[in-house]
Amino acid sequence: FCCGGRQNSWELSIQVDQRQGDESMKFKILVKGDLHIGGLMLKLVEKIKTPQNWSDHALWWEKKNCWLLKNHWTLDKYGVQADADLRFTPQHKPLLLQLPNMKTIKLTISFSSVVFKAVEEICKALNIRRSEELSLLKAPDDPKKKKKKDKNKDQEEDEIIDMDVIKKSKIQINVLGRWLDSSSSLMEQGIQENDKLLLRFKYHCFFDLNPKYDAVRITQLYEQARWAILLEEIECTEEEMLMFASLQYHICKLTMSTKPVDYSDEPDIDEVEAALSHLETTLEGRNTDKILEDITDIPKLEDTLKLYRPKRLLRTFKDYWFVFKDTSISYYKNKESASGEPIEQLHLRGCEVVPDVNVTEKKFGIKLLLPVADGMNEVYIRCDNETQYAKWKAACILASKGKTMAYSSYSSEVRNIQSFLQMKSLAPPPGQAASDVESMEMNPECFVSPRYGKKYKNKQLSTRILDAHHNISQLSLMEAKMRFIQAWQSLPEFGIKYYIVRFRGCKKDEILGISYNRLIRIDTSTRLPVTTWRFSNMKQWNVNWEIRQVSIEFDQNVWVAFSCQSCDCRVVHEYIGGYIFLSTRSKDQNETLDEELFRKLTGGQE
Repeated sequence: FCCGGRQNSWELSIQVDQRQGDESMKFKILVKGDLHIGGLMLKLVEKIKTPQNWSDHALWWEKKNCWLLKNHWTLDKYGVQADADLRFTPQHKPLLLQLPNMKTIKLTISFSSVVFKAVEEICKALNIRRSEELSLLKAPDDPKKKKKKDKNKDQEEDEIIDMDVIKKSKIQINVLGRWLDSSSSLMEQGIQENDKLLLRFKYHCFFDLNPKYDAVRITQLYEQARWAILLEEIECTEEEMLMFASLQYHICKLTMSTKPVDYSDEPDIDEVEAALSHLETTLEGRNTDKILEDITDIPKLEDTLKLYRPKRLLRTFKDYWFVFKDTSISYYKNKESASGEPIEQLHLRGCEVVPDVNVTEKKFGIKLLLPVADGMNEVYIRCDNETQYAKWKAACILASKGKTMAYSSYSSEVRNIQSFLQMKSLAPPPGQAASDVESMEMNPECFVSPRYGKKYKNKQLSTRILDAHHNISQLSLMEAKMRFIQAWQSLPEFGIKYYIVRFRGCKKDEILGISYNRLIRIDTSTRLPVTTWRFSNMKQWNVNWEIRQVSIEFDQNVWVAFSCQSCDCRVVHEYIGGYIFLSTRSKDQNETLDEELFRKLTGGQE
C-alpha cells in the first residue's frame, strides 16, 4: 500500500537500446496509470542522464507485439501494467535488402511505420517512382548460410549466384506467400535489425513508366522480368525465350560499353496519347463506355479467317467470313452471306485473349476463352499473316475490356503487337550476313532458362541468339529494357498469382488466379480457366475473418465466396484491394498517395 503522492503508483521496467551498439540499460520508473506515453519517455530520458539524441527512440511492447506511438495515450488506455516489460528502442534500424537485380544493399529504414510507408521510404532513397507497386517479402531460408560466416560481415564480396538455390527460393515464395502485411510494421511481423528482405514489384500494373524519370525503376523492373523468364516462373515458347535472350544479350553489350548513358536523350511519352490512354483507363468498366465512341464512327474489321471449335463437331480449321463490330465477332459461311444472319456471334467482353503464335512457322493464331454460364468456351481463330493478326488481336484485347476500335489505344496496341512479332522473328533480315558465333564473347546459357540451355549446344544457341539479335540491334539501352518489359507483359500468364482455394459449396480444391484486372477460376486437373471475373464488374467484397472466407459480389447479382488453402486469406484480400487501389491513380495526383484509402482497401479487420 502506497500513501500520499505515491498512492496507486507502481514500478515499470524499461530496457533502453543504444544506437551506438553499447550494451542496453534497464531502468525502473515509478508511474501511475494516468501517465501518458510522452510523459513516460520524458521521465525515462531524465533518468538515463546519457547525452544522446533520443528523438528516434520509441517504446516497444514485446509481449503485445506493438509500438506505443500515440504519445497522448495513457498507460491505462494502452493496458500497460506492472508486469509489462517495455523496450525504448530506435524506430529506424538497418536492414539488408535484396533488390530485383539480386544485389543486396544495407539501408536504415523505419521499423515502426507500416510496410506501405517503409517501402515508400526505401523507394525514395533508391529513386524509384510509384512505390505503391512494390512491397517486401521474407527471404527464404538459404541452407548455405548455415556454414561458417566471414568474421567481417560488413565486407561486401561478389558471390556466385546459385541458380538452383534461387529456383527453390522462388517456388517457396509463390507457394507460401511470403509477402509482408502492408498495414503492419516490420517489428510487428517479427523482422529484426539486419534481417534480409526482398524488395520486389508486387502489383503488376506499372503506371506512367517514363524513360526520362524512371531509369532505376525500369532497370529493376527489367531485372525482375529477366529472372522470372530465366527461372521459368512464367511460361513462354522457345521462340519467345530466344527473343528474350537476344534482348538480354543486346542489353549486356550496351551495359558493358564504356559510353555513359544520358537518359535526358530518351524520347518522352506522347502527352496526348498518354492522356487519352489514362482517360480510357478511368472509364473502363463504367457506364460511360460510349463517351469516346459518340464523337466518331466505330471502325469495323472484315476478312476471311480460319475457325476451330474444340467442343463442337468442327475438328479442323475451316474458312469463314468474319466481321468484327463493337465488341463482338460474327462469322458467316462466306462474304456473300454476310447480309443475313451469322452462323454465330461471339461476345468478347470479359473473355480471355491468348496468343497462339509461332512466327518462324508462320502460325498466327488467337485463342479466345469466352465466358458462359457454366464456364468458358474455347474458340481458335487463325490469321494468314502478321498484319491481319495484329489488327484482329488488338481488337480482341480491347473488346475483352468492353472497348471498341474507336478508342485511341487501338492503333498503339496494333503497333505493339507488330513490334513484338518482329522481335520474335528468329531469322536475320534479308541480305544480312551469317552471324559470327565467335563475336558473341558471352556464355549464351546465361540468357536462357536451364531447360533450353540443356537442349542446345553452345554454338547452336549462340547462332540462334545472334540471328534474333539482328532485329533489335539498333535499340538504345533504355528502349531495349522497355521492349523486354513490354514483351514480358504480352505473355499470357503475365502478372497472374496462383493460390489454392475452396469455393463455397464445393468439396474439392481449385486454383484461383489473381491478375491486375481480373480473378480467374482454374480447374486443377485440366489447368484451364473455368470462369473469369473482372474487377471492373465488382460491386463489393469483404472477408469473414472468423471463418477466413473472402466473399465478392459482381454485376448481375453474381456472388463468389472462397476460403484460401495455400495461404492466409489476408494475402488474397490485399492483392484484390491493392489492384482496386492502383486503378484509382491519376497523373494529376502529383504522385501523392492516399494511404488511408489503401489501408481501407487492403487492411485486415481482425
